[in-house]
Amino acid sequence: MKRLIVCIKQVLDPEAPPSSFNIDPETKRAVAPKGVPPVLNPFDENALEAALRIKDVHGGKVTVISMGRNLAKPVMMKSLAAGADELILLQDDIFEDVDSYFAAYTLATAIKKLGEYDLVLCGREAADSNAGQVGSGIAEILRIPSITIAVKVELSNGKIRVQRVVSDGYEVIEAPMPALITVTSELGELRAATMKAIMEAKRKPIITWNAQDIGVDLSQMRRSKLVRLFIPVREGPSCQIVGGGSPEEAGANLALKLWQDETI
Repeated sequence: MKRLIVCIKQVLDPEAPPSSFNIDPETKRAVAPKGVPPVLNPFDENALEAALRIKDVHGGKVTVISMGRNLAKPVMMKSLAAGADELILLQDDIFEDVDSYFAAYTLATAIKKLGEYDLVLCGREAADSNAGQVGSGIAEILRIPSITIAVKVELSNGKIRVQRVVSDGYEVIEAPMPALITVTSELGELRAATMKAIMEAKRKPIITWNAQDIGVDLSQMRRSKLVRLFIPVREGPSCQIVGGGSPEEAGANLALKLWQDETI
């Protein structure tokens, strides 16, 4: 195993209360809640854990890549403390507000700059957009096989072997390397960093590239237009009591109510 690349994203904390979020109508972007720091996208933590498990068994180098405008160093350092060997930050003003295509294009461009690799891992989707498009987009641009929604990733006879979720269970797929895998939460949480690992993370290399450093073609910047972003109106809870002279009659009345009322 030569190099495993994990793409991670800094997101607004999905565990923050919904009432703390606001939408800027001009930029059409969510405004971070005051006093709530950003976090690593939870699905990307699962992807990093998958890479570290492979490294535990087969060795290799784990390189983490993230892109944005103002990436919080403590958030990014979590990946190094967990066991990644190298962190690459793609930081530029033009990376502040991008669509899924440009994110995939930029990350793929950075991966090409790194040279040889065996495996790229991404979270199944980002907690802020839930689009789930960037991972597959990177694979398409790099022209490598991709397998989505993985719950288990391992090497077998020189190939990558993935157990993935399907509607009625799971399936096992093998693919040649290099390949890209998107990982879901069932794989398991990212391992906790020890105090020793946190101290060692401060000595690991952090590389920062801007758009010019990796040769991003600005003509590829956006292929979608955000028309509106809004917070859905939450209606108050309602409760209807369906009774009857006996349990059987109450059950029949409930069945009739469900059949007649299209709003339920």
